[in-house]
Amino acid sequence: MQPSVFQEIKSFFIKGSVLARLIGVNILIFIVINLIRVFFFLWNIDGAGSALGEWLGISSNIHVVLHRPWTLITYMFLHFEFFHILFNMVVLYVGGRLFSDFIGQDRLTATYILGGLWGALFYIVSFNIFPAFENVVAFSLAIGASASVLAIFVAIAVYMPDYQLPLVLLGRIRLKYIAIFFVVLDLISIDQGNPGGHLAHLGGAMWGFIYGSLLKKGKDPALVIGFYLDRFARIFKKKPRFRVEYTRGRPLDDDEYNQQRAKKQKQIDLILDKISKSGYDSLTKEEKELLFKAGK
Repeated sequence: MQPSVFQEIKSFFIKGSVLARLIGVNILIFIVINLIRVFFFLWNIDGAGSALGEWLGISSNIHVVLHRPWTLITYMFLHFEFFHILFNMVVLYVGGRLFSDFIGQDRLTATYILGGLWGALFYIVSFNIFPAFENVVAFSLAIGASASVLAIFVAIAVYMPDYQLPLVLLGRIRLKYIAIFFVVLDLISIDQGNPGGHLAHLGGAMWGFIYGSLLKKGKDPALVIGFYLDRFARIFKKKPRFRVEYTRGRPLDDDEYNQQRAKKQKQIDLILDKISKSGYDSLTKEEKELLFKAGK
């Protein structure tokens, strides 16, 4: 018997990669939001788009944020326009793939959320400090995943600045130059329209820079959030009756399991250090295979 569409969607969110889930959630919310807008349009109900934006977008008005604290999270998954979500998801896919392979997909969701929160904070503070926004601070809104996406991209660019990404028509470009281009573009676009969005992007980029720098020093604040997110996600997963791992015919105890895991992580860290110094092409076949398995 063929599974239903809803069963396939459920399976996707349960079994898919972290990156696939993040993209899937953004696309699903985009579809639902726009279906609601169409429904209101057909019934000639005015103000549907603005109402959805007010209830789900992040406001620069501190009092509004205090009354709608959920918007600190919902805004980073909210898109109304097709090309807005298309650009964000393309950059998320490219940056997220690299991030998952070289830093780890278990840190991806935490970086997405922290980047979005930093973007929201930077946007709110900027609109309440700079005189240029005093006439709009009471009703300005920001939406979109750009701050979260830029946090992920900048983090991997800081962590592996010399990794070369092949781009159509431009050839192979180092990640650090692509990240710098994104940041500079947002800086010079603040007075060209949508200043709230560009400021939020810069906030996300700021967290990405901080996080990537901390990772290079061996510190990982995202692991704490990632741990609790993983605990929360397990609520919706079917738990196996037991987990069995064997070595030479007997199950591993907790100490042995943790020792093996620590040993593998140390190997991965050494490989990542080698990539940051000499590039991906300097790896041996065995090192590439080990990195690929760890990414999976």
